Amino acid sequence: MTNRFCSSLRVCANSLCVRLVHANFVRPTKSAKISHKNVVTLDEKLKEIPTSPGVYLHKDAAGKIIYIGKAKNLRNRVRSYFQSSRAGEFSYGIKTGELVKQIADVEFIVTDNEVEAFILEASLVKKHQPYFNYKLKDDKSYPHLKLTVNEPFPKCVITRRIQNDGALYFGPFLPAAMARRTIDLINRTFQLRTCDIEIDGKAPRPCLEYHIKRCLGPCVKGLCAPEEYQEAVRDVRLLLEGRNTELADKLGARMLHASEEMRYELAAKYRDLRKTVIKLSEQQKMATTSESDIDIFGYYREGRRLALQLFTMREGDIVGRREFFWEDLSEEDFNPAEFLSDVLVQYYSSESGGLGVSPVDSHAQDARATSFLPREIHVPTDFDDRDLLEKVLSERRGRRVHILAPQRGEKRDMIDLVEKNAKLAFEQRFRVLKPDMKRVLEEMQETLELPRFPARIESFDVSHIQGSENVAGMVVCENGKMNRNDYRKFKIRSVEGANDFASMHEAVLRRYRRVRDEEKALPDLIMIDGGKPQLNAAAEAMRELDLEAVPMIGVVKPPLHHNQVAYLLVKGREDEAIYLDSHSQILRLIQMIRDETHRYAVTYHRKRRELRDFTSELSAIPGVGEKRKTRLLRHFGSIHKISEATVEELAPFVGRKTATEIVDHFARQRALAFHDAALRALDRLPARTERDALREAADFVVRRVR
Repeated sequence: MTNRFCSSLRVCANSLCVRLVHANFVRPTKSAKISHKNVVTLDEKLKEIPTSPGVYLHKDAAGKIIYIGKAKNLRNRVRSYFQSSRAGEFSYGIKTGELVKQIADVEFIVTDNEVEAFILEASLVKKHQPYFNYKLKDDKSYPHLKLTVNEPFPKCVITRRIQNDGALYFGPFLPAAMARRTIDLINRTFQLRTCDIEIDGKAPRPCLEYHIKRCLGPCVKGLCAPEEYQEAVRDVRLLLEGRNTELADKLGARMLHASEEMRYELAAKYRDLRKTVIKLSEQQKMATTSESDIDIFGYYREGRRLALQLFTMREGDIVGRREFFWEDLSEEDFNPAEFLSDVLVQYYSSESGGLGVSPVDSHAQDARATSFLPREIHVPTDFDDRDLLEKVLSERRGRRVHILAPQRGEKRDMIDLVEKNAKLAFEQRFRVLKPDMKRVLEEMQETLELPRFPARIESFDVSHIQGSENVAGMVVCENGKMNRNDYRKFKIRSVEGANDFASMHEAVLRRYRRVRDEEKALPDLIMIDGGKPQLNAAAEAMRELDLEAVPMIGVVKPPLHHNQVAYLLVKGREDEAIYLDSHSQILRLIQMIRDETHRYAVTYHRKRRELRDFTSELSAIPGVGEKRKTRLLRHFGSIHKISEATVEELAPFVGRKTATEIVDHFARQRALAFHDAALRALDRLPARTERDALREAADFVVRRVR
């Protein structure tokens, strides 16, 4: 066992995903054309798995964890599942053979040693309960020692369940026999009680435990003073917390004090206790699940790219980790201290929407500033405004927050471990999961049989609700990166009702008519979000402009799964669907472009719909014309905010009389909404008399409002 800090932290190293493609994973239709051009081979990906100890998680095609295992050498263990020499029907055994057939994905978590991998495996199995682990694994947690300081006369017991009951828990103990040996030592040496009876000092005589020197006998008045018993409890706590040196010093002082008072029998007792404690401290270190709340940061950087890792420990347990990536940092004047200071300020800010240093990872971009402040924050490098940030965070938390930059010892070891995982995350992010974009585009050109390299891709999507506020959006991807400056929005003018094909035709026609007239460069590939009808409509628009030579593809979504890609259609070969492997880098790029197109079109549609609702709602109010609607829109921004405004807030823009009309209008709307909801609820009541009475009450409310 390591010390209590490292033992609870190191078992949760950062998980890094490596996609392993099983030979039978892709099952296309007969008419499909299959592309495996951009799938990184199994051998290449296996080389990226470290040889460190850790835990691996097998997942099926749906992303569900089906098996969790531990390994002394992750690379060798994971590779063993995919060795061709074991591909025979009975080489694995029936259960493992079935597991191997279902493996579509692997994640792994590195640890410092096998013991930590052992603990982490059990924790993950208990949490996820994988199908192939469930009946093979013991559902017990590892043994802890519980010191019941929440009782007047505490005792120490073995438990496998940690509760928030005020007691102190120490562990886990591996192997379990260590917990039994430790509690036996406590009972023999410090003589805490082992019984469950109520201790009130009224027992007529002590039990056998007292007579064999394994209990101080607090149940019988006069045998043990409460102060003497609490002293033994404090000694046990020091022992379990690993503060053996402090405990040995205290026992030595008591021994000398008893000797000076010529209480030699008591002095001999303290002497023997001291020897036991010193011997124990030389043999083992115990771990405690203290109530420490700690955030640990570490990073790895090469050139302009950087991977940042954050491990979060809450009440002594690792509850999660986060990772962030940058790829546009300054290479010449990068300052680790300034970088970490900026990260901490943004991450722990209560007002910021996320990290303000432009991470490129999608998870990082969506990250919100945390509202929870830990007791300690550990960083690899000190920075100038650390004291100021400590003061600000301490005021927010109401208690002291420490920001530490340890240079040696256990805490530094933990930062080194976080940085070790940050390096692995860096490797996976920038060298495996994000291959050279030029190679991806070259393989896209080969797969789709494009006449030229697809350096510029323009993608279209249509958005509306039952034909209302019909719009289209176009996004641009240049050399694998989105170029937001060239995005375009289209308000569909010639189409009424829900007609996606005609809307797509208009958007494509307007876009490339202008490109042709302005003699701008045409894209290398046009991407249409839709199936064969949408693709044909867009192709017809290009034919009208004599631009049909521009390559075009349609991205077809599977039913009820609009965030996925079923297959691709190429203009001119619409009857020959192209299926991409689910782990293909080409597919990931197309999904990224398609998702961005959809987001852009839907965002524009929502803005148009909000403006329409705003205009139509206010038009029903007497005294509100176009100028007043414009004033209200500029100031309040939405119909919802106007509906909640008071007369005093509205009066400066429309006058007090009209402001009163607006407030009364929305009050009536709310009353009618309440009335309708009440009637729907009343219709479900069984008693007619009760229903009629409540209906009259609802009508009365509406009449009063009117």
